[in-house]
Amino acid sequence: MSDQSVIVWDLETVPDLKAAARMYGLEESDEAKARDALGSGFPKHPLHRIACIGALVAKREDDGWRVSALGAPHIEERPEPELIKSFVDRIDQLKPQLITFNGNGFDLPVLRYRAMINRVSAPGLHARAYFNRYSNEAVDLCDVLGSFGASGKMKLDEISRILGLAGKPDGIDGGKVEAMIAAGKIDEVARYCETDVVNTYRLWLIYELFRGAMTPEQLGWSERQLRDYVRQSKPGNRHLQAAMDLLPP
Repeated sequence: MSDQSVIVWDLETVPDLKAAARMYGLEESDEAKARDALGSGFPKHPLHRIACIGALVAKREDDGWRVSALGAPHIEERPEPELIKSFVDRIDQLKPQLITFNGNGFDLPVLRYRAMINRVSAPGLHARAYFNRYSNEAVDLCDVLGSFGASGKMKLDEISRILGLAGKPDGIDGGKVEAMIAAGKIDEVARYCETDVVNTYRLWLIYELFRGAMTPEQLGWSERQLRDYVRQSKPGNRHLQAAMDLLPP
């Protein structure tokens, strides 16, 4: 087995208005003008300040995949540079296969830009060919399942629900993250981010079954182990607890 460990991860971000002000030649303190200059479109990758990094670590065993860590540290616990450094140092330590949904299109480039903006050294991101779109070093399930074309791409929530997974919590999506953080609900954002990570992990497990990298028995064992881990380690995340109720016994 060439990939003994995986990190399944997801970013939640908010606009970096100070960086936008610098780009448009405005005073950094004039956030209102910076927001007007950004407009209503999706900001460019470097202008997404990382507010939360959700990650799940799992290791391959004979019976299947065992989760050893799941969390979503955020900017009320530590500043953005420390969030980034902790995450990239973990990648450097494990040198895992990275698993995302739309990571090639968003999460990886944002992580690289934000590390550079914050002057964070990240040699671990170059330990494997993570930025090679067509390699297995960093599997972007949105890309892979859409056959690397725009017409076949689906949203994580859509494909999750089609496959009988929980999908996103009702009433929450990435477009609401900034407002939730402004309202002091960053803990809720972190719990939402964890559900995205778990959905991505379960989708990847099914994909591993599809491509013959595990047996149905190993898939079942991996999902039961995930359920046991979540029930013991994440009692405060009601979204995850509800999602685990959908797992077969």
